[in-house]
Amino acid sequence: MLYHFFRILLEGRHYAYENTLFRATCAALFCFLLILLIGPKVIRALVKYKLGDHPEFDHESLNKLMRDKERIPTMGGVMIIGSIILSILLFADFLVFYVQMSILCILWLGTVGAVDDWFKLTSAGRSGTRDGLKSYEKLLFQVGLAVIVGYFVYSTGRTNFAWVGGEAGAEQIEAYRILSVPFYKHGLLLAPLPFMLVAVLVITGTSNAVNLTDGMDGLASGCVAICSLVFMILAYIVGDEALSRKLLLPHIPQSGELAIICGSIVGACAGFLWYNCYPARVFMGDTGSLPLGGAIGYVAVVIRQELMLFIVGGVFVIEAVSVILQVWYFKSTGGKRMFRCAPLHHHYHLSGWTETQTVVRFWLVAAMFAVFALATVKLR
Repeated sequence: MLYHFFRILLEGRHYAYENTLFRATCAALFCFLLILLIGPKVIRALVKYKLGDHPEFDHESLNKLMRDKERIPTMGGVMIIGSIILSILLFADFLVFYVQMSILCILWLGTVGAVDDWFKLTSAGRSGTRDGLKSYEKLLFQVGLAVIVGYFVYSTGRTNFAWVGGEAGAEQIEAYRILSVPFYKHGLLLAPLPFMLVAVLVITGTSNAVNLTDGMDGLASGCVAICSLVFMILAYIVGDEALSRKLLLPHIPQSGELAIICGSIVGACAGFLWYNCYPARVFMGDTGSLPLGGAIGYVAVVIRQELMLFIVGGVFVIEAVSVILQVWYFKSTGGKRMFRCAPLHHHYHLSGWTETQTVVRFWLVAAMFAVFALATVKLR
């Protein structure tokens, strides 16, 4: 809204508000300050409605370590989602299709997460129990969203490039289908079906990976902020024709507006971390983790940096793989465990690291992945 207001007020003259990186920075500051302001009120409301957490793990020692987290309010993701949506409406160009689809993605997964949290934290679940949504039910909604997003992103990409002609057009016309590969300047051209498959795997996988990482005070919010900062920069580059050509990245028209979405996520996670750092006063729950992961995956799909996400989100990949390996090893060996507990952060917690040590060290690893990912942009 502010974007169009200033555009009309200043009659199209070039000012800072036209720059997506400037608006992304404003969005980050706005979300950070908004959550600082509303945080205490939201936390009191969650306490009032008795939406406290009841962490239970299949490990007695871990249950003892996490006992002090009982009754800490969950569903703090509502203020993350609310601030991000408001920030997008204020600072992004809402007429851009990619922006509209990002709002759909955040609200869709936020609703799925909120329903799951509500069922687990109240007696509104099946037969008056505290059982949340079943895994296959959440997966069905995630895959359904990813299919819709993949289809429309592919179709919109074709529309955006339909006007391009001449020799330059021959080089750019398939950019929306290119899967950008780190260290390889040409990338891979995807047919419609592989494009859709990649979209489903990335959006669903990232959403679940962030959800798995959300298990310690500040762990997920800190790692998401770092990852989103990198994608804010990448979205700005891919949306700028001159920069993308210089760095040999596929140029996707109008995708630069996604830098505002990423900036909003950075600010929202930083603001939430103010109340979520150890000792946490609130948890984001599935209400926050599912849409945050899905939004990052969505941005990666639009700007054709799905493989880069494996580097930038290295911590999320490690956490998800640790769970997969633990389940596989447990079943194949008849009950033995590869790790003390999965996801991996619980393994280190049980190995003697304090919760603060574990979280900060995972942040450091996430930061190193982020720096390495940015370095690969030039190594083509």
